[in-house]
Amino acid sequence: MTALMDVTGEQVATLDELVDLLQSVERTIGSLQAARDGILALGSRWAVEVADQAQHPEGADMAARSVAAEMATALRMSDRTIQRRMAEADWLVTRFPLVWAAQGAGRISAAHARVIVDAAEHLDAAEDRDAYSTQMIALAEVEAPNRVARMARRVAERFQPRSLDERHHDAREQRGVWVKDAADGMAQLGLLGPAALVRGAFDRLTSMADAVKAAHAADPDGPRSVERTASAELGAPGEPGAPGEPDVSAAVADGRTMDQLRVDLALDLLLTGAPAGHDGSGGALGAIAAHVSVTIPVMALWGRGDAAAELDGRAPIDIETARRLAGAASGWDRVLTDPVHGSVLAVDRYRPSARLRRHLRARDQRCRFPGCGRPPSDSDIDHTHDAALGGATSEENLAHLCRRHHMLKHHTPWHVERLDGGLLSWTSPTGRTYIDRPQPSNTVVFRGDDAPSGAPF
Repeated sequence: MTALMDVTGEQVATLDELVDLLQSVERTIGSLQAARDGILALGSRWAVEVADQAQHPEGADMAARSVAAEMATALRMSDRTIQRRMAEADWLVTRFPLVWAAQGAGRISAAHARVIVDAAEHLDAAEDRDAYSTQMIALAEVEAPNRVARMARRVAERFQPRSLDERHHDAREQRGVWVKDAADGMAQLGLLGPAALVRGAFDRLTSMADAVKAAHAADPDGPRSVERTASAELGAPGEPGAPGEPDVSAAVADGRTMDQLRVDLALDLLLTGAPAGHDGSGGALGAIAAHVSVTIPVMALWGRGDAAAELDGRAPIDIETARRLAGAASGWDRVLTDPVHGSVLAVDRYRPSARLRRHLRARDQRCRFPGCGRPPSDSDIDHTHDAALGGATSEENLAHLCRRHHMLKHHTPWHVERLDGGLLSWTSPTGRTYIDRPQPSNTVVFRGDDAPSGAPF
């Protein structure tokens, strides 16, 4: 396929110099941010020392306020902002000195440091924090912050003194719903609940929104979606302006974004129990069910071991919820991984299906362009060696690429080659090489996803 970019050698050299300069500047910025954190942490410690000398009950807070006010006025900033930054800096420098030092040396960015620290805030033992930090710094030197964040949650679980099941049991007590007024006649509705249920609800809203978009694209001149005009009392169905009785005068062409559609559909479901303002007579939208993918270490599924299950490859969930989802599923994908490297070796299933697609989804877990975190559900399966040029449709020649990076591969001088072990080697227009590695997984896992009934668990 012909590349859209036609550049000269001189232009490539200029780009190469710009990338070098940008890398240097980013390292310098990260180092300076670490130096600033060090100064703020020293200010926080100075305040503690002064408070200890005063021996006053409120001495620590007053001393911290005084230091923050001194620094803030010098910088023409809010003293509350400075005091908050002092506390955050002291937390980083004191509890995660290896991460702070790596940032100061320009090895990782402030964004990397932030996700590493956030995932391990529960680690109390200094030796655990240091062991965790060493692992995550090595990963942060070769991966983007969004990928580091996912792995950080997984690694931090290994050092957690309390099991995820115990913590989830306590955390469920905090579930709730709240509303917050916003400007211009708007309001925010928030919800905190079990991750599997919340992710499932979001997936269902997304599937419904996709269906609305697809219906409008297929027949733009057909029936239009409507925005209801509800009465102040949100009256019963059948009353003018009530949920379930669309005001046809408010009909609008479906130019809404996915976020706007999710909100409209969510309010439909909450107010009427069904997507009444959007569904057709056949009830197709209401029939859409939620879908979540759960990865469960097989030994944990049998009740042995303490490895955590994972929801959509994003975050750990308690094993009790994972087992219930596995029991309710009609079947599973079984993913066999390398016991040392965690790379996917094979995928099978208990009934015939799209085996290759499942293998690729289990192996890749996200777009395979360096730094991209788009999940397989939002990505294309791309032939590394173009099928039109003889590339085989096989596991060795396929990888998930989101649409943005799929187009980048085919229409710019970016080039990708496959290496052993599922690695992809990307070469930029300036000749730099970047290696993308498949995300490691647990030794043997079952992925909950629409498989046959009668399975042994």
